[in-house]
Amino acid sequence: MEETRTLALDAMGGDHGPSVVVPAAAQALGRHRDLRVVLTGPRDQLAELLAQSGAQESERLVLHHASQVVGMDEPPSQALRSKRDSSMRVAIDLVKRGEADGCVSAGNTGALMATARYVLKTLPGIDRPAIMSTIPSRAGATHMLDLGANVDCTAEHLFQFAVMGAVAVEAIYGLERPRVGLLNIGEEEIKGNDQVKRAAEMLSNADAIHYVGYVEGDDIFGDDVDVVVCDGFVGNVALKSSEGCATLISDFMREEFQRNLWTRLAGMVALPVLKALRRRIDPRRYNGASLLGLRGIALKSHGGADAFAFGKAIDTAYTEVSRGVPTLIDERIETVLAARENV
Repeated sequence: MEETRTLALDAMGGDHGPSVVVPAAAQALGRHRDLRVVLTGPRDQLAELLAQSGAQESERLVLHHASQVVGMDEPPSQALRSKRDSSMRVAIDLVKRGEADGCVSAGNTGALMATARYVLKTLPGIDRPAIMSTIPSRAGATHMLDLGANVDCTAEHLFQFAVMGAVAVEAIYGLERPRVGLLNIGEEEIKGNDQVKRAAEMLSNADAIHYVGYVEGDDIFGDDVDVVVCDGFVGNVALKSSEGCATLISDFMREEFQRNLWTRLAGMVALPVLKALRRRIDPRRYNGASLLGLRGIALKSHGGADAFAFGKAIDTAYTEVSRGVPTLIDERIETVLAARENV
């Protein structure tokens, strides 16, 4: 008999809430026959949406009442103190109690990270959890962390991020011994701040990590590195800059092809190529940022995600559950720390 994997979905998080989460959940159930989902939020509202979509509550699609919602601009500390029955908190609590194997939320990032860390706790040997997401590149994809959870990081934090990122990418994407690089202002050893230099030294001495050295901003989109490590401030700026650049290029191309009759005709001829390009750089395909380093699985979906994009986050959470990512990180961290002590 197939083992059932249960995911708790914060149905009220994000810009669109249940209008996105409910159909995404229904579609995910069709893709994964061993998946069970629990939607957290106001039961009456969710039941009404299910009825409108032609679905209904069942053994595989369960509604779990939550009376509160965390606002997208709500301070994390306030959400943690006063929103104990929020759809986000209830989803995380289900993971803590073992009633769900993982959770996904498109809600407030700060509140999700603070609540998940408070409820689930970090793994032994991990000081801080980190947010990892995927960025399209020449090689297919580059995986980057941290993307905003930790603004100020020590060398030890960067080292731990590298270990977690390498393990997660190997487990989720099947990439054996992924190449890990430290984001820096140059590839030369003399460049960078003290934290980055110290982290580079630590990674160079860690046999369990395939460390390839410093990488610069343009290397994120190349094919020489699989995991890029940085602090949350730099990572978030890099991520938002790349998203903005992709949007700018798309807008410019659209404007040029609509400039006059001849460019419109050229656009019609190039339409298959343009559609293929759009699919390759479509950020929805890479939606779903993993909160690594916790004693449980939690994923952050983009707040503006549609049902397709939210479904991608569900798929990533499903894979993390199937591969047991927290356990793998725990085992690798223990091995790495033991090796450092024996040096």
